[in-house]
Amino acid sequence: MQRISVEPRKEVATAVTGPSPSLPSQYRRLLDGPVLGTLLRLAAPTVALMTLQGLISAGETAFVGRLGASSLAGVSLSFPLVMLMTTLSAGAYGGGVVSAVARALGAGRFEDANRHAGTALTLSAVFGIAFTLAMLLWGRAFYQALGATGSALEAATLYSNILFVGATPFWIFNASASILRAGGNASFPAIAGSIGGVVTLAISPLLIFGVGHFRGFGIAGAAAAVVAYNLVLAMILLGAIWFGRSIACPSLKSLVPQWASAVTILKVSIPSAAGTLLTNLTFIVLTSLVAPFGESAIAGYGSGGRLEYLLIPIVFGIGSALVSLVAASDGAGNTRRVREITRTGAALGAGVCSFAGAIVTLVPTIWMGFFTLESAVTEVGVAYLTRVGIAYPCLGLGLSLYFAAQGKGKTLLPLFASGSRLFVAGVGGAIGVNVFDWTLEALFNLMAVGLLTYALIMVIVMRSELGFGVKTLDRSVFSQAA
Repeated sequence: MQRISVEPRKEVATAVTGPSPSLPSQYRRLLDGPVLGTLLRLAAPTVALMTLQGLISAGETAFVGRLGASSLAGVSLSFPLVMLMTTLSAGAYGGGVVSAVARALGAGRFEDANRHAGTALTLSAVFGIAFTLAMLLWGRAFYQALGATGSALEAATLYSNILFVGATPFWIFNASASILRAGGNASFPAIAGSIGGVVTLAISPLLIFGVGHFRGFGIAGAAAAVVAYNLVLAMILLGAIWFGRSIACPSLKSLVPQWASAVTILKVSIPSAAGTLLTNLTFIVLTSLVAPFGESAIAGYGSGGRLEYLLIPIVFGIGSALVSLVAASDGAGNTRRVREITRTGAALGAGVCSFAGAIVTLVPTIWMGFFTLESAVTEVGVAYLTRVGIAYPCLGLGLSLYFAAQGKGKTLLPLFASGSRLFVAGVGGAIGVNVFDWTLEALFNLMAVGLLTYALIMVIVMRSELGFGVKTLDRSVFSQAA
């Protein structure tokens, strides 16, 4: 790949007034392209990939379900840990990588960007190894703590041990995708991931059930298919970085972690990771508050709440583009464009969640019909959706602003915003249910207030960081798409 060598001071000035002609066009768009069009162009591939991966995961779970209840329970028990590793590697750590690399590129500090990229790849391998060791040592104990016994425990342990042996290529795959997105290339990771996912879904039944004289490996085959997918994708994206598809191209020497680069990445990633843990803890706490109302309440709340799990990856697709765009313009010193990008991203995130929230608020039985025909379960799900669904725009708004904060490299105060939802809905709900004998409907109302509080605090945080409020979503932003 041809190296770009420019004097940093000269490039900073150029980035503010107009990108250097020597920069690839995909990166020039980050600095001066129409905001809405560029944001959609970057977000669309990732949104498509996240949606496809969700469908592939559901398909693989359906295959495993044919092995019996124990195998399905084993996969279900490991799912929260798989989701935790996904959100940490792609969202929290990946956001730190994109922020560091894109801001260096935007400022014209190309060697710094290369060093950040090299450090990011090595650190991702370290985190992957740590995940593998943790799950091999304590995975079984974790599943036992969740109440797994007998064949379900054995299935969960077997599936988990094989799956998390492949944690390292999974972390490298996400770090590589983040480096590519930092330079404006969101399409290649999405295309490679989509093709790989479809192939994985095609070979999974062969590894699980076998064909002809090949008997298959059962639940172990399902885990092996995922590991193979992660390994191949990691190799493909590493090749893309080193053979011309990435502006940031680390040398072998830069793979030795640099302290300054590690600090730049982790100062964004660590608070983001804490925010991810708080989000997962919030779901756990809220589920525990619903549990005393009975089995139907748990099933109804769980089914209704799945919509939020679906919306988060979609907003992540928008957010991943936001991180790249905000970081690049922030590195270039173009504060006006940072504000414009943030407003646009906030409008998109809130708009997507508003659409979903409006549908389930007006016709909640459409969503609940996918999961159950039992009237008691449906009644609880409807009660949840009609109360919390109306607050879903706050979810999209808050998350979008959170990703913009990642691009700015400011994630400490947004961590407080994530904690506010746990405090309002979790602590407040515990007091209401246990002290004041609240009904389930009252608890759901408080969950909606928790989302509203989260969004309001994020607005205040970004107003402080950028000197603007989200009260004005300039129409001029949207006119640029024309």
